[in-house]
Amino acid sequence: MDLKDIKSIVDLMKKNALSEFEMEEGDFKIKLKRDAVGKPRKGEPVMVQEAPMMLPVAAPIPAATPAAAPAPAAIPAAAPVPEGTEVKSPMIGTFYLKPSPDAEPFVEVGAKVDADTVVCIIEAMKVMNEIKAEVKGTIIEVLMEEGKPVEYGQGLFRIDPS
Repeated sequence: MDLKDIKSIVDLMKKNALSEFEMEEGDFKIKLKRDAVGKPRKGEPVMVQEAPMMLPVAAPIPAATPAAAPAPAAIPAAAPVPEGTEVKSPMIGTFYLKPSPDAEPFVEVGAKVDADTVVCIIEAMKVMNEIKAEVKGTIIEVLMEEGKPVEYGQGLFRIDPS
């Protein structure tokens, strides 16, 4: 349909006092509206051209059999509270358990630590920051892997204070 055809439809609408006209032909759709007096309505377009809309087709829903009732959802058990005190990262950076790649780790599981014992290094912006245990006790778990990124407040170690 070209502009000439649309103009002839508008003329027919005026002659016959039609207020609305709608037509679809293939993927072409046109909808025309006007006041009964013959003027276009305020705020409404005179011509609208739309392409067809493709809607996704939903898969059919299988019919439920009355004999098969859903099993009640199991109530999850409360997660066990980990024992010990957690040493948390005071900054964002990269976690290192050793002072250099060929050195021994600062601490290992089973090591006794004091509050001022250095347990690891966190590299932030090319600065090596020593992290202290801040608790006296025994290392019961290392929560991070060597060379991995660490977030502020993320657990690094678990220490048994007894």
